[in-house]
Amino acid sequence: MDKPLKILHSSLNKRVIVELRGGRGYHGILDGYDVPHMNLVLKNAEEKIEGKENIKHGTIIVRGDNIIYVSP
Repeated sequence: MDKPLKILHSSLNKRVIVELRGGRGYHGILDGYDVPHMNLVLKNAEEKIEGKENIKHGTIIVRGDNIIYVSP
């Protein structure tokens, strides 16, 4: 079984789904992350609120303590 950070590293420059607290989520290309807090940088991100609304963003930073899961 792979460790979570290994999977996150293998997802660099690939499209990921990030689900956040409060019914928000993002789809985008994982451009980077930091190890101690798991903050993520996504480019070409698309925000989904309550699974309905799509808002397009260029590059965003997602704070690690709001993340429920990241899926490659």
